[in-house]
Amino acid sequence: MMKQYLLWLFASIVLVSCARVGSPVGGAKDSIPPKMIGSNIDTTRVNVSRNIKELRIDFDEYISLKDISKNLIISPPIQYTKIIPSSIGNKYLQIQWKDTLQANTTYNFNFGNSVVDLNEGNVLPYFNFAFSTGEKLDDLYISGTIVDALGNEKNDDGKEKNLVVGLYQVKDTMNYRQKPYYISKADPDGYFELNYLTPGKYRIIGFDDQNSNSIYDNGKENVAFLKEEINLETSISGLKLKSFPSKKEVTYKEATVSTGGVTMIFDGNPEKVVVKTVGEKPADYKITHRSRSDSVKIWFDAAKENIGTSVSENLKFSYDTGSKQDTISIFYKKPTKEDMTIANPFSNKLAPETDFKFSSNYIINKIQPENWKLEADSLSQNFTAKISERDSTQVIIKSDFIAGKKYHLTVPKNTLSSFYNRLSESVRFDFEVAKPEEFGSFVVHLKNPPSQKFWIQLLNEKNEPAYQQYTNLADIKFINLKPGTYKLRILVDNNENGVWDSSDFSKELLAEDVYLFRKSGDKEAMSKISIRPMWEINEDWDITKEEQVAN
Repeated sequence: MMKQYLLWLFASIVLVSCARVGSPVGGAKDSIPPKMIGSNIDTTRVNVSRNIKELRIDFDEYISLKDISKNLIISPPIQYTKIIPSSIGNKYLQIQWKDTLQANTTYNFNFGNSVVDLNEGNVLPYFNFAFSTGEKLDDLYISGTIVDALGNEKNDDGKEKNLVVGLYQVKDTMNYRQKPYYISKADPDGYFELNYLTPGKYRIIGFDDQNSNSIYDNGKENVAFLKEEINLETSISGLKLKSFPSKKEVTYKEATVSTGGVTMIFDGNPEKVVVKTVGEKPADYKITHRSRSDSVKIWFDAAKENIGTSVSENLKFSYDTGSKQDTISIFYKKPTKEDMTIANPFSNKLAPETDFKFSSNYIINKIQPENWKLEADSLSQNFTAKISERDSTQVIIKSDFIAGKKYHLTVPKNTLSSFYNRLSESVRFDFEVAKPEEFGSFVVHLKNPPSQKFWIQLLNEKNEPAYQQYTNLADIKFINLKPGTYKLRILVDNNENGVWDSSDFSKELLAEDVYLFRKSGDKEAMSKISIRPMWEINEDWDITKEEQVAN
């Protein structure tokens, strides 16, 4: 339903447009928001002089402007120089600028929810003011919703979202480093309206404007866009935009001294990084990097080569990501403690039918499990051990673990080693295997599943994958789930490269498909699934009846 009304008042009262009428905020004594009673611009709001340098709007009571820098959006953009009131109350607001206005152009000042009465803080909701330097006010609009495609309530940094939607005029050369020609801030529930639009061809983009500069920062802010132009001849309502994480350009970030050497950090999760020393030190080194990891580790024996043992030394390394090559330097001082250690950073209570794992602060190069001992009830147990293929700082222990039993794994000194003959001390791990009745299970029956492989994920309260499977099956079962509340999501590997690829606005590449599980009639973006001990929850999910999340 269209959330807009236009109220025309002539004579002393000018046109006021409110995107939506919300419940007034305030105490019992005064719940009435401020009311506009006039402005310095003629009531018809047309043929306004291009040389006007200010907008003044009068109200029936004292007002203040709350978070005006985050709320005020002017379309087309004007760089204002002064705004009143700044912190104290006044019965008017005034905006001043130096720019000469464009000819035959409708300007819209969207104040969002920033105008409040001074005493009670009652909000004048979604207040905006428009005027034209031409003979008429443009009256086209685009309305719709913008929501997070992955179902995240906050951004990656845990901050509240600041979603905006903008239009760029289609030109031979598009400059997205300038502010959009039209821009509007979305409501907390994702609803947006772009008002007073001129007919023409536009590109639409929505983004999480975290730095409030009204410009999309490629690779840093979530983005939604349509690849096709919008030929705006009549108003558009019900447009649906989905914002995805933005694919970052691979760039070098920093280098830090770390246990066993130096760690180089990159933005953009590079697939491959080639690193070499520049200079004589270190003469012997090893490079480890997992594809799509943001860190590259340079391992060397600082004590043996006398690197940074007394004073810091300037080490130089070159890197090649395929798209960028450069040389970096770091002042290296050998850490006081560089012992190889192993520990259990995971749970000491295993879910049934899972393996025991432990990890090291070094890459694990060699293990001697024939010298290790696994015991339960003082009896030796058969087991196998291997270095994890996915993360070579971890060791995986497999055995016929019995629910309810307690186990002890002894790893004697010098039976686990890393590069340059680094050896671990003796460690004993104590853990137990939980009973199946402490866990639940979940089965989902997919109708019309994706044709390509996909990740099906059970998400925790932080919207992070707690359990996931990479499959192409229609019937999927999760067992030994910790009791709790989860949500269900599918990420499709459309190009089957083993990685879910998000949006790349710079190359106009849309994200791979996403589906969010939501039961019919559920008002939330994703339905909650409650897992209970000893319960098996079954759900049917017809993908064709679900709204596919797409840009």
